[in-house]
Amino acid sequence: MFSIWMSFIYADDHADLSFQTGLRHILQDYNRKRQMKSSSTFPASLTEIKSNMFTVRRPFSTSHSSVDSKELKKFQLLAHKWWDEEGEYAALHSMNDIRVPFIRDTLLSMSSNYHLGNPLSGIKILDVGCGGGLLSEPLGRLGASVTGIDPVEDNIRTADQHKSFDPVLAKRIQYKSSSLEEIVEESMETFDVIVASEVVEHVADLETFIKCCSQVLKPEGSLFITTINKTQLSYVLGIVVAEKIMGIVPEGTHEWEKFVPPEELERLLESNGFSVKSVNGMLYNPLSGSWSWMESTSLNYAVHAVKSGAPAQSHATDTLPETDVQQRLATAGTAGTAGTVPDDTV
Repeated sequence: MFSIWMSFIYADDHADLSFQTGLRHILQDYNRKRQMKSSSTFPASLTEIKSNMFTVRRPFSTSHSSVDSKELKKFQLLAHKWWDEEGEYAALHSMNDIRVPFIRDTLLSMSSNYHLGNPLSGIKILDVGCGGGLLSEPLGRLGASVTGIDPVEDNIRTADQHKSFDPVLAKRIQYKSSSLEEIVEESMETFDVIVASEVVEHVADLETFIKCCSQVLKPEGSLFITTINKTQLSYVLGIVVAEKIMGIVPEGTHEWEKFVPPEELERLLESNGFSVKSVNGMLYNPLSGSWSWMESTSLNYAVHAVKSGAPAQSHATDTLPETDVQQRLATAGTAGTAGTVPDDTV
């Protein structure tokens, strides 16, 4: 099965043929499993699956809230499992190996001010959809002042309990059972950084979500998003394989209709006052349980965007020689790569 997974990604010259051949194998395997169940709505043919996939439209909420009540029920059931590194959230634990350095190194490259040992000291971060605090904690260990919000109260209880084991984190991180819209009402232009990792594919209204991010972020503040592209490949691997066959994540975790193409995300960001600085593809290896960066954004990807603001001082990377910037990054424990994380920061 993993050989099919990798052939999708690297056989670019024969992408359509590779997709069809691999998909038929997956469907055959899945249909055998389906016969053992009482009901299923999965399409039986390649033609039908392609037709269904490309006639679906992204739902648009008129509630002006980004919270999806159906999504809350899903995550409520798993609230006690956030810190099980071998459980349902194992892939998110290992994602820290690339997403934490990505956030850290990007922020350090934009500023000449840093503190040895606590490179993100003085930076206020809002972690939207923080869950049990899997990303909030390593950011707090890097010195940041983190506010983690999640509409699921049990997630916040889990996060609060886990941070209590570390007195340093207890001072640097605060958690709130809150929606992003509620934060807007009390914290306009408060945060230097917003992170929304594996969140936007679960919201009810993506445009409202982006607008709210802009409202609570300071001018020239950074927004980091990781999510899943809306492609044939992401349907097969992200839902059919990962959920229905291999069980990497619980079945029903994702809805393909809510996956977000990077082009759509970039358009929404730019129309709401952001400048997109980078879009990087991400790849999960289910055999090793590890993540890596890749050029293709056909599956998972990470975005860094900066909110526009009045012209201020130039970023450090605009004025410092390249060698000086690299030296600063190296001094802060960042070798300029996003593939490794010091043991004491994660």
